[in-house]
Amino acid sequence: MYARITPFKMKQGSRDEAMKIMESVKSQILGLDGIQHFICTMDDSGSGYVVSLVTNKEMSDGNAARVKEIWANFSDLLEAPPVPGGYEILADWVPEPA
Repeated sequence: MYARITPFKMKQGSRDEAMKIMESVKSQILGLDGIQHFICTMDDSGSGYVVSLVTNKEMSDGNAARVKEIWANFSDLLEAPPVPGGYEILADWVPEPA
């Protein structure tokens, strides 16, 4: 598996609008080739990370243009365009059921 981790910074006061947009593009995000898991985090200052787990690097790279299109929906709310990083997943641990 492969992880695409993207730091971002939203403009002050844009959290509610960003959440609405994120919900509106949910099916596009989950429809990306090879997507296994999507996590979005954000603190009170508007700084956050998107973590997308994808089947492999090739699928992640193949999604790059579409991901840019999805991020474009947030362009008025972002302080700067986000720059993703890609990483091989070395561990993916889940606790055993009790």
